[in-house]
Amino acid sequence: MILFYRLLLVPLLFLSAPYYLYRKVRRGDWQLAWQQRFGLFPKLSKTTKKRIWIQAVSVGEILAIESILKQLKNMNNLEVVLTTTTVTGYKEAHKRYQDSLLSLGLFPLDLWPCSASAWSRIQPDAILLVEGELWPEHLHQASRRKVPVFLINARLSDQSYRRLKYFGPLARYQIKKIDTIYCATQLDFNRFTQLAAKPEKKIGNIKLDVHFDSPVSPEEKRRSLIEMGFEISQSEETPPFILVGASTWDSEEHYLLEAQRTCLAAGINCHLILVPRHTERRTSLLRSLAAQELAWSSASGACSRKSDCKTEMLQAIHLSDNTGHLAHILRLADLAFIGKSLPPNKGGQTPIEAAAQGIPLIFGPNMSNFTSIATHLVSVGAAFEVKDALELKSVILQLAQNASARSAMSVAGLKWHQSNKGISASIASDIEKRLTNAEDSPA
Repeated sequence: MILFYRLLLVPLLFLSAPYYLYRKVRRGDWQLAWQQRFGLFPKLSKTTKKRIWIQAVSVGEILAIESILKQLKNMNNLEVVLTTTTVTGYKEAHKRYQDSLLSLGLFPLDLWPCSASAWSRIQPDAILLVEGELWPEHLHQASRRKVPVFLINARLSDQSYRRLKYFGPLARYQIKKIDTIYCATQLDFNRFTQLAAKPEKKIGNIKLDVHFDSPVSPEEKRRSLIEMGFEISQSEETPPFILVGASTWDSEEHYLLEAQRTCLAAGINCHLILVPRHTERRTSLLRSLAAQELAWSSASGACSRKSDCKTEMLQAIHLSDNTGHLAHILRLADLAFIGKSLPPNKGGQTPIEAAAQGIPLIFGPNMSNFTSIATHLVSVGAAFEVKDALELKSVILQLAQNASARSAMSVAGLKWHQSNKGISASIASDIEKRLTNAEDSPA
């Protein structure tokens, strides 16, 4: 099986290389630690501590491991090497965790020479995969070296589950190489079980254990909005209604702009902050903003006036077209829309970060990446699911006019978060015990 994968991967990589390199050059990050893509990591000497190699694909997963990484760091007999697939993930990890790690790097290509080289240099005693990083060569190297594999926050979206069921024997071959699976939700547990896996009965999402800052004060909120270009007066009896589009995808910004106009027509002073999932869409979004009548600004410096960004019209829109600001912007929201959830988009972005901070939520019908969580949030009253853009406008208007309804949603979200926390400490304790027991067991 692994030989077939190795033979198939080489031509696929050659075919995809031009597009991959184009994206790297476009983003301006192609030079960062490129040697590590080929497995050329710094050689790490063995110590008396057990070494854990964590692979987290991008920013979301890097943020999610905060609590479990802290738990592992506090265990004096463990040390951690962290890799990530994306450069944005690497930069976020460097900013947050550099002092907590033995080493930080970029995940190697899943080619046999690259993977084998990385393994020989890192020399892990265990590997942790976050959510769904099931690379065949990586798993094969672990199996060949008899290194235990832990899959944490294991998730299967509707699409992934259908694909794995279709390729049943291949899926079971992959899953058999994972020693321990901790599922994010009961739905994921059931799906892994149906794929012949034996996941642990401890179920929970590690993203719920991430530390969130306390709510912003009115004065801090006012200052942040002014920094974005909004004019907020301290003397205003009714503060503006802040609508945030969180991790939006194509078309969703247009729907939110229409919802904002509906609110303004109803006499609601609605300020819209757009945070697109992919900042490389900046050019097309700036064109869309320039084509509409409301005053706007962007984090990159563009605005509705070409000269000095000053206009007699008060700013109503801010485009956050730089990375790394969503967490702070969510704290300013009176209502947040979760992106990638309205047609034609599918899958949905995570609603956890907003709900955990008591932000009332709206999302579309396509939340298959977070089916169980989205269902729970709706059932406890922390979120609304809308079927299309027309209903999105209607529900946003209703909630903009009803502060008490938003307050009730906020309380429901905070309670949901509090009642579902705590899985990270339990997983970290399990991992330590298993590695310690393996060391103490006779050969």
